[in-house]
Amino acid sequence: MSEQAQSDYQQLNGVVLAYMGDATYEVFIRRHLIEQGLTRPNKLQHKATRYVSAKAQAGLITLMDADDYWTEEEEYYFKRGRNAKSYTHAKNTSVMTYRISTGFEAIFGYLTLSNQHDRLAEMAQWCIEQVEAGRLPDEK
Repeated sequence: MSEQAQSDYQQLNGVVLAYMGDATYEVFIRRHLIEQGLTRPNKLQHKATRYVSAKAQAGLITLMDADDYWTEEEEYYFKRGRNAKSYTHAKNTSVMTYRISTGFEAIFGYLTLSNQHDRLAEMAQWCIEQVEAGRLPDEK
């Protein structure tokens, strides 16, 4: 990656990183569900919510922190996303949960734009495993 390109993603607003990360994480989840044999769009959408909802993403952040899963740099980008001024509002969740999920998505945006493909795939797989193991805090 050129120095200019690296500088560009490092300067992006946390909400812009989250915009990219939302799409990236969604693709990982969609691929996972299709690979599980799900083919009906209604069923796919329903199942995807377990992984991509603001509540699920906030729960995954709690686990990342508890398991010391993320790097200092990833935590930095999480905080940039969480603390960024957003012009959209939370739907069906608290403002804090929405902000935490924005931070979660910012990590995925950062990893995508910094071309850390192996770490991105590793983190997405870790998230999938946590959801499937029922480890999200509000599922207990």
